[in-house]
Amino acid sequence: MELRHLRYFLAVAEEQHFGRAAERLHMAQPPLSHQIRQLEAELGVRLFDRTTRRVALTAAGAAYLDRVRGILAEVDAAGEQAIRVSAGLEGRLVVGCVGSATYSLLPAFARTVREELPGVDLSFRGEMLVPAQVTALLDRDIDLALLRPPVDEPLVRMRPLRRDKLIVALPEQHPLAARKRLRVADLRGVDLVVHAPARSVMHGAVVELCRRAGFEPRVRHEVSETSTLVTFVAAGLGAAVVPEPVSQLGVPGVTYRPLSARDATVELAVGVRADDESAALARAVELLTALAT
Repeated sequence: MELRHLRYFLAVAEEQHFGRAAERLHMAQPPLSHQIRQLEAELGVRLFDRTTRRVALTAAGAAYLDRVRGILAEVDAAGEQAIRVSAGLEGRLVVGCVGSATYSLLPAFARTVREELPGVDLSFRGEMLVPAQVTALLDRDIDLALLRPPVDEPLVRMRPLRRDKLIVALPEQHPLAARKRLRVADLRGVDLVVHAPARSVMHGAVVELCRRAGFEPRVRHEVSETSTLVTFVAAGLGAAVVPEPVSQLGVPGVTYRPLSARDATVELAVGVRADDESAALARAVELLTALAT
């Protein structure tokens, strides 16, 4: 038995006429009649009562028809789903994000995927630092990472998205909050809250900025998450140098000032596994690229 036998049976059952069924199937009537007899012989039952005037389903044929319709509908649905997945219109993606992207780019990305790719099931893991994202990518726990280079891992393919300006987050009552713009040198001797050095690209960026300005940063607190960092600033525990999108977090008690340094920027990129050929992933990366520009 092959699927074509089921399709032949369905056409005859619905048309109740071998001639009309043959026309519908774009085949001659004798081969169709032969195929139906083969099907009946294999099943060991008579599916149709045949007269010179009409073709009618037997009780066994009527029962068989119900199941055949379901089987063919499932087969057709499977084919359509395979086509949608191949086209990137259906699938599942898990996205990991650094803190600043969680607050800025991620909401717009989620809305766009929902509108443009409604068949793609999207889930997120926010506040992930770069080493954790790379590990999660390689372990296949996430499929796409919004992270800050550099990433020294040949199994991860990177695409730059944008560069974010660095700004200074200050407690509202901090003396530097009275200024409209700050220089890196203004942070000399200021208590700073930074990301933990072993886990964040931002830690190295802040240290390098300060050293180029001729001083070592006075780090008072090291944290793992951007939201915790901003909360520490709001509590008056220090200032922090952060990517500009962090200002969208909206924590009360924190004010932000621009940093007047041409090279005070950090890159945001998207990382995927180099061997991941998912069409849904490729579409998602294109949407991200368009949103970030």
